[in-house]
Amino acid sequence: MHTPSSKLRTKTGKDKQSHLEVTEQAELMKFLLGAIPSKSRSDIKSLLAHRQISVDNEVITQYNHPLEIGQQVVVNWAKVLIEKQPDGLDIVYEDPDIIIIEKQAGLLSIATATEKEQTAYSILSNHVKKRDPKNKIFVLHRLDRETSGVMMFAKSEKVQQLLQEAWKEAVLERTYVVVVEGAVSKEQGTITSWLTESKAFIMYSSRTPNDGQKAVTHYRLLKKNKHYSLLEVKLETGRKNQIRVHMRDIGHSVIGDKKYGATKHPIGRIGLHAQVLAFKHPITGEVVRYESEIPKSFLNLFP
Repeated sequence: MHTPSSKLRTKTGKDKQSHLEVTEQAELMKFLLGAIPSKSRSDIKSLLAHRQISVDNEVITQYNHPLEIGQQVVVNWAKVLIEKQPDGLDIVYEDPDIIIIEKQAGLLSIATATEKEQTAYSILSNHVKKRDPKNKIFVLHRLDRETSGVMMFAKSEKVQQLLQEAWKEAVLERTYVVVVEGAVSKEQGTITSWLTESKAFIMYSSRTPNDGQKAVTHYRLLKKNKHYSLLEVKLETGRKNQIRVHMRDIGHSVIGDKKYGATKHPIGRIGLHAQVLAFKHPITGEVVRYESEIPKSFLNLFP
C-alpha cells in the first residue's frame, strides 16, 4: 500500500516534537500512519483527541483533515502520554470542557433499571477517574444500544447545563449513516410524523398532527444495489428510535432491526451509525465538528 511520504525531524528534551513536512496531498490520518509507522490508528486518534497535532500552527482534531503539499505537521509528544483507550469506546476529541467518544454497537449509553454495569457513561467515568478521582463526566444525549458512533459528554455540571439549555441552537449538525433493506428509489426526501411509545417500549408513528411528539428526518441516498441502500440521515428532531421508525415508514427498515420490521441481518448488528456531530462550543464559542468513518461492515455491502 502506498503511503504519503514526509520528512521527519524530531526535537528532543522537554518539548519533544516531531516536525513533518507534507510532500503530497493526503488526509491527515493516512499521512500520520505513513509518517509514524510505530503508532497505531487508535494512538493517532488519541493524539488528535488531546489536541497534540497541529497543521501550520493550527491545532487539528479531525482525522480526515485534508493536507496540501508544503504544509507543516507538528506532533507534540510532551503534552500527555498516549492513554490506553477504554474498552468499548474510543475518545476522539477532548478539551477542558467536553469529551467526544465513538461508541461501539451493543453498548448502552447510560444505565437503565436492568443494566447497571457496562455503559458508555460508566466506562468513560471510570477512565477519567483513573487520571484524577475528582474527575466527573455528565450526560448530554444518548444513542440507542444498537447504534454506534459519535457521542458527547460534558466534564462539568456548568457545561452540561449550558449545552442542554441551548441544545437546539448549540448543535449545528447531527448526521447518521444508515443501511436499509431494499433499493430506495428517491435520491432524497423528508419524513415527518408524530411519535408515541407503547407500554412495550415500541415507538409508533402517526401522520395525524400533534398525535405524539413531532419528528422530522431528512435523508439522502449515497449508494444502493438491489438488496440494500446506504443513506445519509440528518435529524431535525431527536426522538427515541426516530430513524428506525421513519425508515420503516418508507418501507425500508434498517438492516438487523427486527423490532421495526427488518428481515435481513447481514452484518450481525443494526445498520445505524452516528457519523457527524458539530456544535458551538459553550465556553470558547468555536465551532467543533467531529466526523467518524463509515463502518467497513456497511461499505462491504456495496462492493
